[in-house]
Amino acid sequence: MNEGADQAKKFNYIFGLINFAIIFGIVLLLWYIFMHPKGPVKLYSPMYGFSLIVCFLTAIVLMINVADYYPFPESPSEKLSVIPRGITLTVVSFILMLFLFYVVFKSIMAAGGMGSDLYIARESACMALVYFFTAFLWLALFWSVGFGRWPWHKVERGLLAWSKFATIIFFTTIVYAVLFHPNVCYLFYPPQTKAGVAAWWASFTGTGSAYFGLGLAISSLGWIVFSDLLWEGYPWKLLEKDGEGTFLKGVVTFVVTLALGIVTLLILYVIMNWFWDTPFEGGQYTDAPYFRYLHVGEVSGFFILAAFILKTYFNNFPNMRGLWPRAIIRTAIAIAGGILFHLFYYSAATVTLLGKVPGFGQPEDTPLVWTILFLSVVMIQSGFFDGWPLKRR
Repeated sequence: MNEGADQAKKFNYIFGLINFAIIFGIVLLLWYIFMHPKGPVKLYSPMYGFSLIVCFLTAIVLMINVADYYPFPESPSEKLSVIPRGITLTVVSFILMLFLFYVVFKSIMAAGGMGSDLYIARESACMALVYFFTAFLWLALFWSVGFGRWPWHKVERGLLAWSKFATIIFFTTIVYAVLFHPNVCYLFYPPQTKAGVAAWWASFTGTGSAYFGLGLAISSLGWIVFSDLLWEGYPWKLLEKDGEGTFLKGVVTFVVTLALGIVTLLILYVIMNWFWDTPFEGGQYTDAPYFRYLHVGEVSGFFILAAFILKTYFNNFPNMRGLWPRAIIRTAIAIAGGILFHLFYYSAATVTLLGKVPGFGQPEDTPLVWTILFLSVVMIQSGFFDGWPLKRR
């Protein structure tokens, strides 16, 4: 019997389901406090709340996937046990979020020019932050799966963390400049036409909106998460050397997941065209091409969330013999779970629970905010609290 099947026998799926239900309730409570239009804080504008929660997830991924918990212990210990360690890492991530948001936010606002309405200027700056940190999340998770600790696997933890961070930031800046910046230049008043070029994708997408790049990045990220969580790191592990990442492994992982992301974007776009008919430039709501590309990213976000939930609360069910049969079944479950989340989010229930605007394609509605909040809570429990209380010592 393989190790996965042995672990499955020890795992209490009823307890996992109860834990998931509690986490779901915590997410709804956090949403009501911070995002709900009738709640006490009302951060959801939607871009203001969107950018804040993306910064928070960025801080979490930075601690887990980039820094490998440096300068804190990699796992709970006698000096810093599960609960104190989890609380400490959560507080540090929250402080990192405030730094990432307000320091970068102020610089973008200052560079955006005078004359714009304060609310519009804030929303434009927040959108730029969403784009930049989405690019960071994409590359940080890709680097963790593809390159791993290469080429710094023989150095101490601190040097490894700073080296990975500097490299990922460098490539994030390039990705942001290619996929997002051409559109960001036109978000400000007056338009920053001297700081960027026209959107290179406008001629074949029907829109100059950077939602095209957002949809592409999250679609590709979905396959990175699937291969890491559901496929147990394969097929990329076949290109490792002595259990460490290699240059070839990283390049192949990026190229293949990007290609799969493009295929996913095209498939979902065709499905939406079939469902809502062909979009047209200047169309509103679901008729707008930019909405279709944004919704591709939103659907992929539901798939990513479902994959994390399957891994965290249901022990990556099933754990049968043979990697690829169980990988295929897990992928199918994650896709089905993503569809269920999609149906839930656009149901009548969320109009009350989340204060959501009814219908699809509303400008005041961005499902990624709820998805990322949910994902942040899941990653805090699995990464910072080491799975407690699901994982018992």
